[in-house]
Amino acid sequence: MELIAKYHVETDLPIKKAAEAIAAEQSTGTWTAVRGADNPLAARVISAEGTDVEIGFPEELFEPGNVPQYLSVVAGNLFGLGSLKKVRLQDVIFPEGLVRAHKGPRFGIEDTRKILGVHDRPLIGTIVKPKVGLDPAGTAAVAAAAVRGGLDLVKDDETLTNQSFCPLIPRLEAVMSALEKVEKETGKKAFYAVNVTTGADQILERAEVAVDHGANMVMIDVLTAGFSALEVLSQHVKVPVHVHRTMHGAFTRDKGHGISMVFISKLVRMTGGTNLHTGSYMGKMALGTEENDLSRDALREVWSGYKRVFPVASGGIYPAKVYGNLDGYGIDCIVQAGGGVHGHPDGTEAGARAMVQAVEAWQKQIPLKEYAKDHKELERALCFWGS
Repeated sequence: MELIAKYHVETDLPIKKAAEAIAAEQSTGTWTAVRGADNPLAARVISAEGTDVEIGFPEELFEPGNVPQYLSVVAGNLFGLGSLKKVRLQDVIFPEGLVRAHKGPRFGIEDTRKILGVHDRPLIGTIVKPKVGLDPAGTAAVAAAAVRGGLDLVKDDETLTNQSFCPLIPRLEAVMSALEKVEKETGKKAFYAVNVTTGADQILERAEVAVDHGANMVMIDVLTAGFSALEVLSQHVKVPVHVHRTMHGAFTRDKGHGISMVFISKLVRMTGGTNLHTGSYMGKMALGTEENDLSRDALREVWSGYKRVFPVASGGIYPAKVYGNLDGYGIDCIVQAGGGVHGHPDGTEAGARAMVQAVEAWQKQIPLKEYAKDHKELERALCFWGS
């Protein structure tokens, strides 16, 4: 069995020659002839045409369960090869042996829907804004207003962890207490994704302490903390794991060079994320329809018994952007707005209601402007930000 890696390659070399160089560099070869060059573990070029290259790596090259080692093979030194102008890892097809080495998510789409009691619509979330600077009480007030307005998920910003101005445990306790109060008043359940990102020696303990203090969801910045850190959280922490992709643009932005969001999505599902920011069809983080489609499918299609994962549309989203994102992602997604909630001229609760109303309009297939005629929060949002 093989792992098949698909690359986009730009080079002055003949494409087959470039493909051979990648296969050698990433498996058993080096820049000059050495003894044992006929090693049976050498990667092979499956195809090389135009700018598209497929390489097969023998399964024996990989240590099952060791994602950092997988990355060193399929996305290692090839980016430094001087003969390649650009190279992008587009996708990986994993052999079943490596897939079975991972358990996937402890909590998937169906589990989180059951917890919230929401089964027939997209989930709607927000990020606490301002990004940083609020104390625990201020954070809790913003979170409570968002949930009172109808949102299902409130998350920390990716830059907020355990700083002195807003320590993690006091923040968590304040937010969960506020959300508990809202639930008693309104019956509305919501997740609070508290950011437990830290070093490898502390992240599991931090997450477990958070759960002991009432956390119903934890969040990790997966590209800065690592896929193995995500896997540890998924296996040992008994709440869903929200996955942020901060730093992804360093890999995903250049369509000719780097690593695709599709591959990142597969690794997140393998290692146990419940929700993953995958990009938006409309908004400031829009990657393009094709890559969004492939990332969405990587999280939700049937795959070796893994639970399905929510893609999250976020980044510059406000009510007028809801239609475009839900047309792409469908009902099984989370549409998330930060400034598009808290920047509403009538405040956070009204901003949350406007997002809920925009989702309702999409489900009913009623044009936003028409739906806004008897939904004042949505009308104000469309007047303020445009439609």
